[in-house]
Amino acid sequence: MSDIPVPVTDDATAVFVEHRELMFGVVYNMLGSVADTEDVLQETWLSWTARGGGSPLDGVANPRAYLVRIAVNHALTRRAAISRRQETYVGPWLPEPLVAQGEEDGVEDPALRTESVSLAMLVVLESLTPLERAVFVLHEVFGYAHTEIAEIIERSPAAVRQLAHRARGHVHARRPLYEAHPRVRREATERFVRAAVGGDIAELMEILAPDVTVWADGGGKRKGAGLRPVHGRDKAARLFDSLARRGGRHLDLHYRRVNGDDAAVLFQGEEPYAVLVLDLTPDGEQVSGVYVVANPDKLTHVQRGEA
Repeated sequence: MSDIPVPVTDDATAVFVEHRELMFGVVYNMLGSVADTEDVLQETWLSWTARGGGSPLDGVANPRAYLVRIAVNHALTRRAAISRRQETYVGPWLPEPLVAQGEEDGVEDPALRTESVSLAMLVVLESLTPLERAVFVLHEVFGYAHTEIAEIIERSPAAVRQLAHRARGHVHARRPLYEAHPRVRREATERFVRAAVGGDIAELMEILAPDVTVWADGGGKRKGAGLRPVHGRDKAARLFDSLARRGGRHLDLHYRRVNGDDAAVLFQGEEPYAVLVLDLTPDGEQVSGVYVVANPDKLTHVQRGEA
């Protein structure tokens, strides 16, 4: 009998490609990192092509379920490595944003056609255990039944229901159910960015909520990104005024969809400088949270495109 591996069939490749967007969405929401998600999908491909002596479809009744199970388990393993990196991370850690290529919806990018929760929600999901997060993503975002999730993570349905209950409790305690209308979010984003980049303190004091928090993730590689979140309207306004004075007016501003929400992307020449995503108060009138992703390593997928 020959030891030469059987080439992967075109059918097996087509099945993997067909479900790649789904796997990307599930894994990205579990990890909050585009780079790590791509690595997990590569590991999933290798696991897929290694089974069955090069005939991945042999004996697989439901390829979609099989591939998702492989991807989720690779993601759970990768999650441990990400947690170790976060322990030594410089300053606040924020997820790697999914930024649309153009001013509209970026439908040309397959990653942006997947289900993705907001950047703020991804921050909340960091408070969950890896298994709780996997269950929450599969059930709440992708609509998997508890029995299906039980097979994916190899736990009993009762254990999955318990994980789901804990995850929902944690998320709902930290994240209001209210989501601003896209038009309201866009207007608030434009108003805030004009004030912040222009150093308009009076306008900033109007639009920032009294208990606003600013998270600036520079990874120790961007001047001006503090080592701790900034709490309170006065401190936040002074922070953005300082950034504007240090060169904010010379940055090019583009409005893009980031993780499905209207947001702002700042460029320095052709290079992305920062992504700004806002959280709004329930009435949509003020900014309750500002997420600034400025670590260059988290912006490698962001392209300038057309203004």
